[in-house]
Amino acid sequence: MALKKFAFNVLKTDKYARCGLIETHRGNIHTPTFMPVGTQATVKACTIDDIKKTGSEIILGNTYHLMIRPGVDRIKSAGGLHEFMNCDLPILTDSGGFQVMSLSKLNKIDREKGAIFNSHVDGKKFILSPEESIRIQLGLNSDIVMIMDECPKKTDDYELIKDSMKLSLYWAERSKKAFGNNPHKALFGIIQGGLFKDLRHKSLNELIKINFDGYAVGGLAVGESQKEMFSVLDNLKDELPYEKPHYLMGVGTPSDILGAVKRGIDMFDCVMPTRSGRTGLAFTWDGRINIKNNKYQNDNTPLDKNCKNLNLSKYSKNYLNHLFNTNEILGSMLLTLNNINFYQELMSEIRKNINDGTFDDFHDKYINKL
Repeated sequence: MALKKFAFNVLKTDKYARCGLIETHRGNIHTPTFMPVGTQATVKACTIDDIKKTGSEIILGNTYHLMIRPGVDRIKSAGGLHEFMNCDLPILTDSGGFQVMSLSKLNKIDREKGAIFNSHVDGKKFILSPEESIRIQLGLNSDIVMIMDECPKKTDDYELIKDSMKLSLYWAERSKKAFGNNPHKALFGIIQGGLFKDLRHKSLNELIKINFDGYAVGGLAVGESQKEMFSVLDNLKDELPYEKPHYLMGVGTPSDILGAVKRGIDMFDCVMPTRSGRTGLAFTWDGRINIKNNKYQNDNTPLDKNCKNLNLSKYSKNYLNHLFNTNEILGSMLLTLNNINFYQELMSEIRKNINDGTFDDFHDKYINKL
């Protein structure tokens, strides 16, 4: 039986904010959506069953990390990434460009060969070309595949960013060719160009000519201010193809997400809810809580009295404070689950308010609170 084709439809708009539906053969994804990050074929400190209970409909895996450990051949031998990690949700894999920039001990960019780098784990040499990145992602059996791009560090050097953007476009063409005909999967292009409006427009227009299933805004979450990030999105929001999903990579805080949805973004991923959960920072509807703070030692109230799911309110701040101050792993597990659940509740409320035509009011109420 033929697998269901990838599809996306916008169902409702409130100015630039959009509710949509991504259809995949593994299940539907309601947008705007947040993708928990499963870098090493696991969402840290959580089981897949718990992730699904939060309402998560898609997760993210990482090409760079998985090619290094355990290697694509080992995952292929298990039947693919879904079988390997026992996950029946759709999975998006990013191409590894950001990690080459930020993690590898040594790296060199070659126009034809791709990224030549040494593993941050053991120093072993790898070469990641656009074709190899696509081969790995198809080997992982990802549902949404990202093109290979170069993700430079934040800089005001216009010529450097211009050259990097042009290289990413060349790699985008090669990625599209390597991807071939896979109608039950999707290939997303990645818009680069730093903080420069003309370079972002050039990148997007050239990517549209190549024709991708979705368009991601890359090269952000690299040290720019929220104002700078929103400015980039403001300059793109009228040009992004309406009929394709819009993905802001690696972002971000709840207020980042609210501001980006206001500017037409449909998809998000970020390590923040899981990383913060492991270090004692909780996201709640009343704002952020550092549970390690001494003031919670005798506070027997729930972490978030507004939590509507998973009965997480049965754990008091007092108890969670104790778990973190005694380095008990349960503390990290509970706060991570709380944070992912909060992010999914946030996305659900965003979708509800877009459908009700009240998103601007919801945005204004929470943009400076969360």
